[in-house]
Amino acid sequence: MAAVALAATAATVVAGCRVEGTDAGGAGPGGPVRVEGAGGASSPGAPPDDGAGSRPGVPDTPVAPVAPSRTPPAAPVTPAPVPPSPRAPVTPAAPAVPPARPEPRVLWARGDTGPQVRELQARLRQIGWLDSVPTGTYGPLTESGVRGFQARRGLPETGRTDEDTWQRLRAMTRTPGQWDLYPMGGQPAAPPDPRCRTGRVLCISKTSRTLRWMVDGKTLTTLPVRFGSDRTPTREGVFEVYWKSRDHWSTLYDTPMPYAMFFSGGQAVHYSRDFAARGYAGASHGCVNVRDEAAIARLYDEVRTGDKVVVHQ
Repeated sequence: MAAVALAATAATVVAGCRVEGTDAGGAGPGGPVRVEGAGGASSPGAPPDDGAGSRPGVPDTPVAPVAPSRTPPAAPVTPAPVPPSPRAPVTPAAPAVPPARPEPRVLWARGDTGPQVRELQARLRQIGWLDSVPTGTYGPLTESGVRGFQARRGLPETGRTDEDTWQRLRAMTRTPGQWDLYPMGGQPAAPPDPRCRTGRVLCISKTSRTLRWMVDGKTLTTLPVRFGSDRTPTREGVFEVYWKSRDHWSTLYDTPMPYAMFFSGGQAVHYSRDFAARGYAGASHGCVNVRDEAAIARLYDEVRTGDKVVVHQ
């Protein structure tokens, strides 16, 4: 029986029921013992457990709901301006040094000769840096003119014509024409006309403004000459010397015509003081003027009546 009673007591404990305990001697009921079961069930007669963990006999205090916060939003905070930090001064980089420019090449200097020197002289004459006529020889007058031009334009005053000087001069002048290059004659004679290649001939070119005295195709003398104006042109063609007059005087124009060699009507080859003084700034009345008196005097002595005269372009 005791075994049965012990088993019943164990079963009661496991079931979580309320039982009467015994004292240490096993006699008499002791104080009530409350045992919480694993399933959370209360003892019989206890108020049900709501899971909130309240204890029996302790009234539950209701929890007031938490009202939402009504704190107004914080006003935006404007940050104080931050003064700019001082910057260190920037030192500009030193400019790159360009390579030294080579000295301009010298084209012509004193003692040089040729057609390019003649063009240089003609261009200097156009702008007043040379008074003399072009000769094709780079002499003291040309050197002085070049030096003056260089000084006026801020170029090195060397008197030599280098590439810089030449380019500046060309930019300020026009290309000289034939009579800029040869304003007083002395230009190269044109090739002889085929009709001049035989016999004794005064071969006269209007293009180069020259007279060749030729014998059997060989040129013995070359002289600069001047012709008539557009109103009184010198006739072209093949003629012959029909009359010579050493101290001739023109009754038509009341002017001297020394060493005259007539070849077509009143037109003749003769010396002209006006041509000697004015050059190609003037013109004849149709005659062929020569300005070198000594040369025309010698020619007059050599030419014979009947010799051929060819006037061509």
